[in-house]
Amino acid sequence: MGVDSGLPDFRGDEGFWHAYPPYERLGLRFVELADPRHFTEDPELAWGFYGHRLRLYRKTVPHEGFALLRKWGEAKPGGTAVFTSNVDGQFQKAGCALVAEAHGSIHHLQCTVPCGTDVWSASGYEPDIDEASMRALEPLPDCLVCGSLARPNILMFGDFDWISRRSDEQLRAVNEWRRAHPNLVVVELGAGKAVPTVRRYAELASASTGALVRINPREPEIRHDRGVSLPYGALETLTALDELLTGA
Repeated sequence: MGVDSGLPDFRGDEGFWHAYPPYERLGLRFVELADPRHFTEDPELAWGFYGHRLRLYRKTVPHEGFALLRKWGEAKPGGTAVFTSNVDGQFQKAGCALVAEAHGSIHHLQCTVPCGTDVWSASGYEPDIDEASMRALEPLPDCLVCGSLARPNILMFGDFDWISRRSDEQLRAVNEWRRAHPNLVVVELGAGKAVPTVRRYAELASASTGALVRINPREPEIRHDRGVSLPYGALETLTALDELLTGA
């Protein structure tokens, strides 16, 4: 979904390095940068990566496909719920109210220690990044409770300190909505196999109806009795589906 809004594609080293050439020069891959140990060992490197993304996501405008999903949901009695592994906050920016962010949100912070279970908005932090080195400049954000370094409230690779409380509450709300509306049509967008969180949830949510629409230009495979596979991009596919639905 995010790529069609102009956000970088992090799938594969080549795609990541195309978006962030300084990391190619340093030989650093996405999976290496998305490691919580950097907040202890090299906080300027860690916040250079996440701070740059925070600035990018704040200024990104969601594409029309988000509005189409909302429109379809608003035409149904139960409305729409979102389950996403994206941390960019684009669904909320597009006006979606019921969203479960399975891997957290870059727009929220937590303590690196952590000293407790507090999670708070990142709105007070304006990252200052040296674009040549992709390192953050002081001041870096502090924990509101103990004063230690703060980090994004995101589940990273090998992360044992992520505070999941906020995401857990979101997931409970979405699961309650699912139980109240069992006859679902599930639209899955760009969910890969490498981290199959969304694919598995989509298959679970559509298990009773078989009404799963998997939109994925790279990994569209689906069992024929479980739904429909559309091997295309998000925006073009949602637009085409809307034209079929409206007769446009």
